[in-house]
Amino acid sequence: MSHSHSNSAAVSVQVRGLRRSYNGQEVLKGLDFQVKPGEIFVIMGPSGSGKSVLLKHIIGLEIADAGEILINDESIQSPGVMEKHRMAMVFQSGALLNSLTVGENVGLYLSEHQLLAPADIGRVVSEKLEVVGLKGTEDKMPNELSGGMKKRVAIARALVVEPQLILYDEPTSELDPLSAVVIGEEILKLKDRVHVTTIVVSHDRDLAFGVADRIAVINDGRIVSIGTPEEIKHISDPLIRKFLTADFKRPDSR
Repeated sequence: MSHSHSNSAAVSVQVRGLRRSYNGQEVLKGLDFQVKPGEIFVIMGPSGSGKSVLLKHIIGLEIADAGEILINDESIQSPGVMEKHRMAMVFQSGALLNSLTVGENVGLYLSEHQLLAPADIGRVVSEKLEVVGLKGTEDKMPNELSGGMKKRVAIARALVVEPQLILYDEPTSELDPLSAVVIGEEILKLKDRVHVTTIVVSHDRDLAFGVADRIAVINDGRIVSIGTPEEIKHISDPLIRKFLTADFKRPDSR
């Protein structure tokens, strides 16, 4: 049974007029943007600006109060659309199961859905681990891995689905700068290797400017700007400038 999909082309994503309130508090205040097939689209913004909530809507974990999300011009609310397109999400924590080996974590989707024979699952798992530079780690336990390696295992697990759309929620949070760079490189490599549409939510400026084809800056539930990294760097809006250049200020030691 071949696991290669005929419909493995990257998808477009369109978000139109998306609104969502929790307990009368509006968190998403009418978001509009479009992600092109095969693009790396980074959504940046301060904590609490609605970035992670937005991702959960795109992957269908949450349902908006108003507006719509289209994958390849079809609403994700339409029957069968979510099933038709393969999406994967790499959660902030990596969300690995500590009781399972690295290999079992990566192959979980395939074994739970009995999509392949165990021997074939093993082959796919080692293939995906090799893609993220973790060849031969199948038998390790998650607690033996560094934070950066855990994130890469989570990426390998997402790749098993052979996604057309991959969503990353703060992929470099809790990582040292070196591991963060490696994750950025993985995200870029996958674009070339897998031809997948990538949406990254992050407040890591180096990551955003390093990997994005385009960046959307979100603040207080609204998109305040969209553009290439070059364009975003030259925006004069004081709020965006402040967010993009915020640095730790030492109190004067006089």
